[in-house]
Amino acid sequence: MNIAYPFTAIVSQDDMKRALKIAAVDPGIGGVLVLGERGTGKSTTIRALAALLPKIDVVSGCAYHCDPHSPRPGLCSQCGKPGETPDSSALTIPVVDLPLGSTEDRVVGALDIERALVNGEKAFQPGLLAQANRGFLYVDEVNLLEDHIVDALLDVAASGENVVEREGLSVRHPARFVLVGSGNPEEGELRPQLQDRFGLSVDVRTPSEVATRVEIIQLREAFDRDRNAFRKKWARKEGALRRKIQSARSALDQVDTPANLLETAARLCLALGTDGLRGELTLVRSARALAALEGKETATLAHLKSIAPSVLRHRLRRDPLDESSADSRVQRVIAELFDHGGD
Repeated sequence: MNIAYPFTAIVSQDDMKRALKIAAVDPGIGGVLVLGERGTGKSTTIRALAALLPKIDVVSGCAYHCDPHSPRPGLCSQCGKPGETPDSSALTIPVVDLPLGSTEDRVVGALDIERALVNGEKAFQPGLLAQANRGFLYVDEVNLLEDHIVDALLDVAASGENVVEREGLSVRHPARFVLVGSGNPEEGELRPQLQDRFGLSVDVRTPSEVATRVEIIQLREAFDRDRNAFRKKWARKEGALRRKIQSARSALDQVDTPANLLETAARLCLALGTDGLRGELTLVRSARALAALEGKETATLAHLKSIAPSVLRHRLRRDPLDESSADSRVQRVIAELFDHGGD
C-alpha cells in the first residue's frame, strides 16, 4: 500500500497549502494550478491532500459517485430513474490521477471490450472523469497535456457533464470535479483556455533558507526510514486539520459576504483589467472559504486582499512595458486602491 507523505509535515510552501485547503472547503472555486521548479514538493503536497478530505454520501454501487440527496437532473441515468430511492453509503472524496500518456478513451470512457466480446452487449466502461466526479482530478505536468485531452477537459469543465458518443454508445453522466494541475513553466506554457478554468494559481520556489532546507531533508529521511511510524507521529495534526476542513465546509453557507466586499472585488478586477467576471466570482468565493477555514462568520477585506494574488495572478493580461511579476502587479493595485485609505 502506498503511504502518502502527511500534509501537515510539509515545510514552507504556505501559499500552495492554503490554496489546496480553500479548494477542499469550496470545490466550486474551480481548482488549483501549481507552477514551479522541479523538486519543490508540488506533487507531494497535492497527493497529501487526499488524506485530509472528508467522506461524502454516494449512491451505493454507482460508478459516478452520485449524490443520493441531489435532485434527479444531477444524477446519472441509472440513479435518476423515477420512483426509486437509491441506497447510500459513505465514501472518502476521491482524488484521481490523470497520467500524461492517458488516451482519450481512458479519460472520458469507452466501450467495455470484455463485456462486448464475452456477452455480446454494448456497455460503457467509465473513465477517469467518472472516477473523479465530486472529487479531485490531479494532472501532473498539466502544461504538457495533449490538445485533445485538454479539449475534453474544457468541455466537461464548462458543462459539468461528460458526453460520450462512440462505437454505437451514447452516454451522459455527471462529471464535476476540482481540477488540480502542477507543472514547470520552463517546460511549456499552459493553454489560456485551460489556465482560465483554474480558480487559484500559485508559484512555488525552492526554499532559500539553510535551516528550512535542512528541516525538509530531516523530515523526508525520517519518512523514508519508517513511513508508518512517521504517519502515526503526525496523525494528531492530520486529524485536527481534517476536522477543520470539515467544519469549514459545513459552515461555508453561513459565512456572511458584505455588499462592500463585492464592490471591492469588482473595483480590484476593473483596475487590473481582468477579462470577464470569473475573477470577481472566484475572489469572493475564495475570501468566504478562507474566512470559514479561520472560523470567522464574515468575510472581510483582509481575507480578500490575502487571497487576491492567487485568484488574479493568472488572469492578468500581459503588459510588455511592465516587467514586474503578476503578484507584484496585484499587490501594487491593492495598495493604490485600498491601503492608503486603510481597511
